[in-house]
This record gives sequence, structure tokens and C-alpha cells, in this order.
Amino acid sequence: MTESKLRRRIAWEAARLMYFREESEYYRAKMRAARAVQRGWVHPSDLPSNAEIRDEIELHARMFEGEGRHADLRSMRLEALWMMVKLERFDPKLIGSVLTGHIRNGSDIDLHLFSDSIEPITAQLDRDHLLYDIERKQIRKEGETRTYTHVHVRDRRKFELTIYPRAKSSFVFTSSITGKAMERAGRVQLEELLRQTCPGIDLDDELRRLDEQPDRFQVYEGLLLPLENVKQDPRYHPEGDVLYHSLQVFERACDESPYDEELLTAALLHDVGKGIDPHDHVNAGLEALGDLITERTRWLIEHHMEAHAIRDGSGGARLKRRLEAHESWNELELLAKCDRAGRVPGAIVRELDDVLDYLRDLSTAFPDR
Repeated sequence: MTESKLRRRIAWEAARLMYFREESEYYRAKMRAARAVQRGWVHPSDLPSNAEIRDEIELHARMFEGEGRHADLRSMRLEALWMMVKLERFDPKLIGSVLTGHIRNGSDIDLHLFSDSIEPITAQLDRDHLLYDIERKQIRKEGETRTYTHVHVRDRRKFELTIYPRAKSSFVFTSSITGKAMERAGRVQLEELLRQTCPGIDLDDELRRLDEQPDRFQVYEGLLLPLENVKQDPRYHPEGDVLYHSLQVFERACDESPYDEELLTAALLHDVGKGIDPHDHVNAGLEALGDLITERTRWLIEHHMEAHAIRDGSGGARLKRRLEAHESWNELELLAKCDRAGRVPGAIVRELDDVLDYLRDLSTAFPDR
């Protein structure tokens, strides 16, 4: 294999690892790709640059995502602007793939913020009712270990906010991908970019729309968390509380149909009404969810108790014919099956945050579902 062909093969494999989120760091992706392609030692000069891998990631994105990437990029840039307005006093700068256009499924929106303390930033996020986690990561650069503070915000999109001292607001950072000055944009520059790439866009209207549009996953979380304190009749639910049951049902459905977001959402939310009105939990749950679920998810939740009646023979032939005529009958049967199976004491399930992140990633990857 020629050196150039070897380099391209490694770049392609490293891009595949990063595109499908098997690796998140360029260096680790390079080394793993080199071992897979060469099956032995590779001279450092034969390894592709970060920029070459980024170009290959772009090819992966074009192949797997098609023209939908343009609408997704527009949406992510508007979300970035929305967040920058909220955090304006911390001199936010947009960096990374959302600025350059090299987005892929699951890309974060990366912002640099400048503050001598993290507390004012988290206080602002709290006032805006945004969910976040704080991470302090040690990275070795230029012979020294540096600690970086990241705030990971979970909203309609995922944000990574990196906090720097205010004195570094005008500092020129170097890109690990190109080795040159890092591309970044403040609010004014991002607004100009949006006007150039989206002729006729009304940014005030777009920001107002985003302010009025709730993050449905936060609403889901708010409805699900109280279910941890809702106990059930142990004769029918030996596993315990409603939240634990709901997480089990989600796991079962995920094993059967891991990419059907609407079915998985129904599996997770089918019993949320038990925390509102246990005597009529289906209608109570649907009323609370409103238009934050699709019509198909609504239908699955609405009829999941009737599907149980059909399974145990008490539903009658007319009900069975009516439900079987629906295009989502097979998924309703599957939901009922998972609902029955999700009643195991001590079963291993994911944390609610992880489940919601899974659904959020599905929603981003397949926005038309």
C-alpha cells in the first residue's frame, strides 16, 4: 500500500470512528484507525492530520445525512445565537463545527465563555431553567497539564460551554485541527453569517420562537421524576415504583426497536398520568403531554391498555379489529408486550438522564421522525 493510500485509509477509518461516536478525540481515533488498517506500527509521518480527518467526517456526513444537514446547520446556528443572547455578559464566542459548517449527527454547539468564576454562569442557567452538568477535564498540552472547565447544557440541542478567565477574552486560540488561529464568532458575527446564508431571515422572530418553544425532554423529565414516589400494587407490579417500571419498559422496547423514537417515547411515557390521576392515568398523561408528542406516540399511549385487554382475551373481537386496522398495530402489540415484561425486581436499567439523552440524539439524527 502506498504512503498516500495508507494515509487516506487511516483518515477514512478515523473519521468513521468519530462520526459514529466510537471515539471523540482525534489522536485516539488516529491511533485506533492505524492499528486497524496497518495491523502494526505506523510511522507518525504516515498519520493523517486532524484537518484531513475532519474532511473525511464531512464526507461521511454528506453520505449519511444528505441535504437535511443544511436545515440542521441553520437550526443549530439559531440555537447558538439564542444561547449567546442569554449569556451575552460573558462575551460568548461560537467555535467548532457549528461555525465552520462541519456538523455531523450528535454535534454539540461549542461556545467559549469568559468569566473569572463559574457561579455567575450557572446562576444565569438556573434562572433560565436550563439543565446542565459541570465537568473539569485535565488535558496535557505543550508539556503541561491544564484543567478546563466545561458546562454541558441539555436543552433542545446539546451545548458545551468552556469557561476561560475574563482576561483571555481577546486571546487568540490555536485550532487543534488546522494548527492556525481558531475560527470564532461573537454575536454580531454570527448574526451576519445567518443573514448571509439565510437570505430574508428575521432573527428577532426566530429568537422569539425559540423562547416560546419548550424543550420537550425537560417536560418529559418533569413528568417522570415524581413517578419514583408513586408505588404500585405488588401483585401486578412487583418491581416497585412507576419510574422504575417505565425505565424497564423503555429498555425492552429499545432492545426490540432501537431507532423508533416514537415507540420508545411511548414506552417511556405511557404511565406518566399515574403521577397525576391514577384512576384515569391514560387521559391524564395525554393531557399533560399535549402537543409535545407526535400523533403516533399519542395513539400508542392512548390504546396501550386496550392492547392489554386484547392480549388477555377481555377486549372483544370488535376492539381487536379496530386496532388491528391501524398502521401502528404491530408497534402497539410490541408496547403491550414490553409493558408486561418491564416488571422485574432488580432489573438493570439506564438512568433517566441517559434515556432522555438517547431520545434526544435520535431526534437529532432523524429529525423527520
